[in-house]
Order: sequence, then C-alpha cells, then structure tokens
Amino acid sequence: MPLVRIDHSETRTNSPEIAAAVHDAIVAVYGIPVRDRFQVITSRPATTIVAEDAGLGFERTDPVVIQIFTQRGRTDEVKQSLYAEIAQRLSRVGVNGEDVFIGYVENGPQDWSFGFGRAQYLTGELAVPSSAPTA
Repeated sequence: MPLVRIDHSETRTNSPEIAAAVHDAIVAVYGIPVRDRFQVITSRPATTIVAEDAGLGFERTDPVVIQIFTQRGRTDEVKQSLYAEIAQRLSRVGVNGEDVFIGYVENGPQDWSFGFGRAQYLTGELAVPSSAPTA
C-alpha cells in the first residue's frame, strides 16, 4: 500500500496520465491490487520545483518529482525494477527520462493510520501486506 506524492509543473496538462502511469508501474512490479491506490498529485508553478544537476551531467527541463512511501522489505533489485518501470511508463505519456525524479521512503506497519486515529495494521483491522511482489 504505497502512498505516492507526485509534484509537477502547471505546464504539464497530462496529470491524470502521469498519475495512472506511476500507479500502473507499482501494480505491475509490486503486484498490489489495482484499487490499492493512494496518491496526492500537485500541479504547481514551475518556479516552485528546483531539481538541478546532481553531478550526472544532464539538465532537467520539466521535472516530475515522485515520492513513494511504503512498507520496508523490498530488495534493491525490485526497487530498481520499479524505477525503470515508472520511467518507461512515464515516457509513454510525454515525460522525458531526465525529468523523472523519485524519492523512496520505507517505514513499518506502525507508521500507518487509514482513519479514525488507529494504526489498523497494529490493531489487526488490516493484514500487514507482504513485501514480496506477487506478479
């Protein structure tokens, strides 16, 4: 059950397609249910997104910043597969590879509340998801 934040500039008019591409990549790589979708999408003035060169020698033109918050336990190889799948799917909706910026944050079952002020993974209202992909 990842929570995904997507920030992009107001110049991008394909926000729903970007969000769908990111979600579809997570479903494909992690094998989560299609309706296990939690996203916050923010379209903002381009001047409020600063993503300069990190020493890799390329320039970003219109970055899409993606933050993925999810349960810990996936291997580095699986994460690499996810990053590649996101970039590939975003390229299909007009986002250049150099403009895909992903931050990945892991946590545990105690770090989630889905409502009512309870940590449903701890109370047993929800089963803790497996970190192994099923697809």
